[in-house]
Amino acid sequence: MSLSGVFAPVTTPFDDRGGVDAGALAENLARYESHGVAGYLLLGSTGEAAYLEEEEKLEVLRAARRAVPDGRLLLAGVGLESTAATIRLAALARDCGADLALVITPFYFRSGMSEAALTRHYETVADASPIPILLYNVPKFTGLVLPASVAAALSMHPNVAGLKDSGSDLAWMLDVLDHVPASFRVLCGSVSIFESALAAGAMGGVLAAADVFPEPLIALHRAHVARDESRARQLQAALTEAGRLIVDAAGVPGIKAAMDARGMRGGAPRPPLLPASSDERESIRRELARLVEAGTVPAMRC
Repeated sequence: MSLSGVFAPVTTPFDDRGGVDAGALAENLARYESHGVAGYLLLGSTGEAAYLEEEEKLEVLRAARRAVPDGRLLLAGVGLESTAATIRLAALARDCGADLALVITPFYFRSGMSEAALTRHYETVADASPIPILLYNVPKFTGLVLPASVAAALSMHPNVAGLKDSGSDLAWMLDVLDHVPASFRVLCGSVSIFESALAAGAMGGVLAAADVFPEPLIALHRAHVARDESRARQLQAALTEAGRLIVDAAGVPGIKAAMDARGMRGGAPRPPLLPASSDERESIRRELARLVEAGTVPAMRC
């Protein structure tokens, strides 16, 4: 399967009672479908997976699979703290229509997550998972960097398809790319280094910014594929600050607020996260208006 392109790590909308709003999710997915994304990640960090009960996670996956064409790739975040629980959720995700399982590094007992422990965890999950797995390096949330040597060793496993790296450390990604076969696909999870990651050998990106403005990110990837390096660098320069302000600084509440501003179904995050403040919303609104005025993204729909 191809992992080339831009994947949206979609947010989870909630209704007035605080439950999963499957209808709003379907509306957002229809909007993304019109822009040409390569696929979707459900139950990632941006999807507030840490706050969802198991049945809610399955509801999200089922709703997404109903809403997008069968040929469109669905990635499911299944990583939990125990190996057994991760294997169980991977199987359930497959039953709901997921094509790949994204497995975050276990981190609660961080001091015990040696190279040997992480390798055994991922090998055991890959051996048992009914769908291919992707390693997930996201030290911002885990406080743990997946050793590049572990990624290199796991790249030889036939059921490990690749890696999503949200560490924003290009040197680390380069180290991984230097030690894995071409069949091991690396996806960039940070908009700030997207163009550089593609130039270094990443196949595509799973970018939270694509929840807000997928159009220029898809254009950037297409420019890279067409070897239009100047255009790719131009788009990267135009988007770096927006990614920093909306994604890095404001997090999930900011992403959802920005989606609201663009006419999508963002809504409030699940407690204990607080909604974006009025000042944050105004800052986000100004940044989106700047992108529209510059012609980087189309005019916002209300």
